[in-house]
Amino acid sequence: MTTWITICDTCKREGWEPGADGRTDGEALAEQVEAVVRPPLRTRRVSCLMGCSHGCNVAVQAAGKLCYTLGRFEPAEEAAQAIVDWAALHAESESGQVPYRQWPQGVKGHFVTRHPPLPEE
Repeated sequence: MTTWITICDTCKREGWEPGADGRTDGEALAEQVEAVVRPPLRTRRVSCLMGCSHGCNVAVQAAGKLCYTLGRFEPAEEAAQAIVDWAALHAESESGQVPYRQWPQGVKGHFVTRHPPLPEE
């Protein structure tokens, strides 16, 4: 089963100023996550996760599992690696829930929401 890391590529952290390359903070974080992600994880970019006060935002999702939104990340390699490491633990978990003691330090304090899986009907 695939676990998806959905990255908001329009996120701009407070005080964002366009740099020489014109990238948003979300685009910068997306590139860093994409550089370190490996199967069974996959990434996709979306324009706006509606968590502007929490930018940079990502969602970690898989069918039949709890879904999490994380935010308040710096667009940095350390943050990208922590996101991918936590998503790998999510992928290994039957329910998507990862015990706190296993969380990488870089995701602690970054959880914004948790959603139950959709019913199968």
